[in-house]
Amino acid sequence: MLVATSWPATACAQKKPQDKLSGYDRAARATLVHPAIVYVAPGDDAQHVDEILPGHEVVVIERSGAWVRVFANTDTPDAQSDADTPEFGVDTPTPPSGWIKDKGIVTPATPNGDQILFGAAAYFEDQAAQPHAPKDAAEEAHLLYRRAAEYYPNSPLAADAMFRSADVRWQLDKADIGTLPSAREQEADLRPQIYEGELQKVMKLYPATKFAALAAYDLIDNQICGDWQGLPKCPEKEAGLYERYADRYPDSPKAAEALFNATYREGVLVEMYLVQDEKKRSEQAAANAVGLAAELKQKYPQSDYTARAASIAYRVQQQIPVYGNDRE
Repeated sequence: MLVATSWPATACAQKKPQDKLSGYDRAARATLVHPAIVYVAPGDDAQHVDEILPGHEVVVIERSGAWVRVFANTDTPDAQSDADTPEFGVDTPTPPSGWIKDKGIVTPATPNGDQILFGAAAYFEDQAAQPHAPKDAAEEAHLLYRRAAEYYPNSPLAADAMFRSADVRWQLDKADIGTLPSAREQEADLRPQIYEGELQKVMKLYPATKFAALAAYDLIDNQICGDWQGLPKCPEKEAGLYERYADRYPDSPKAAEALFNATYREGVLVEMYLVQDEKKRSEQAAANAVGLAAELKQKYPQSDYTARAASIAYRVQQQIPVYGNDRE
């Protein structure tokens, strides 16, 4: 759940995403909030063609009673594809057509459609976070949030939906890349980079909003090390990244977390420098950790991260290692 902040009320109105019609009448575009079987003819006894999962687009061709004939896009989007590329475009081969039941179909003209799609996306996102999550829940959440932003660009939910869509995809890609052997490399550029296009789009279309700040926080993942390997180079760099983020986005829901991450890394550096017989740098790192913890207490007194940073500062002052073996 996103935390409310003091972002200016007019910020979300600064820019809106362009509505790309993808070569089809906008009114014909639709998505579904539940799985739908595609039949070759309008009838339960007709042969099945395929199944459309929630969030995927269809183009409505005609209606017949309780049935709707559609062009059905049932392909799973490529994880590295451009989010701006429409599922139905002028250069896209004609998708298969068939009949689906006229239920659970949401178009740009559906009353309260923004809330319907956003709510369905939130449901699937929650399902994806549960133990033994349904296989496609996260991808369905990603697509439904995306449709909410695309179909209703003037909705109060549009910016939130666009960020959540991008964030779900980011977390999926991050998890996938984390399974690769290269994920343990010290240097970030030695592993595959997580696709940034959707988060960058959030920052471009909704600057000076909490959603831009949240997107910027996700993007830090592409810069941090896979494994510190016991060397100070990585925590030095990462402490700077998180501290600069907190300075740039002081009202972000992630600002306190960023300062804590910087505090922790400074605490880690205390011991790393001692191992390398760099006492002065160790003392400076200790001072930095204590100073960041004090900054958190001043700026975000109610945050859990403030208490966690205070614990780091206490360990540093007591000369208890934050990183490595702390047994005497």
